[in-house]
Amino acid sequence: MCRGARRYAPGSTATVPSQVYARVCLDPVVGAAIADAYVAAPVRDERAYPAYAAFCRETVQQYHFLVGRPEFGGLGVAVRIVDEDPYPDVESMLEDVRRRRLKVWASAASGNPHPYLSDGENDMFRAVHDVFGHAASGRGFDRHGEEAAWLKHSTMYSPLAVRALTTETRGQNCAQIFRYGGRRFPEQKAVLLPRSFSDPRRVSLVQTEVTPAPR
Repeated sequence: MCRGARRYAPGSTATVPSQVYARVCLDPVVGAAIADAYVAAPVRDERAYPAYAAFCRETVQQYHFLVGRPEFGGLGVAVRIVDEDPYPDVESMLEDVRRRRLKVWASAASGNPHPYLSDGENDMFRAVHDVFGHAASGRGFDRHGEEAAWLKHSTMYSPLAVRALTTETRGQNCAQIFRYGGRRFPEQKAVLLPRSFSDPRRVSLVQTEVTPAPR
């Protein structure tokens, strides 16, 4: 699926070397600041609508690429919408994706409607984010994995749409982790967070020890 993401957006200016995703981590200071901005924002802001329109349009295009028949250039992944969380961990999701199938927890089952996206559009986003964010980066659903998935998936969106993507991923995840202790999902919103939170150049990386090559 990493190759599929590259095939979808081969000319992306935000391309990141694949080995970087394993080192991505969420700085708790940055995470708390993102959470504060998300919680303080209104439920909707009309100034965010152009970004959300671009985000929605590009998400639908990605979804059709994901489920499209391989002989016509698609990836041929069969997506099924289910009423409960289908995966206990990222490994079980990756196993399904390798078999070109994916289960998505229905947005309508959450009782937390989105102020801009329809349930169907939200389900499409969950599908493409699981594949092109988590599966393509190889990272899980903890706070560092969500950060890596946001970074990876952002390479497939236009700069305008990335502003909405950031609210939908970084904003919601940070609010859930840093303001609600992971106990509940925050209210969904259609707003734009400060522009700096959408800048991939500000992502933190774990410094790994380099093993000397054998002589």
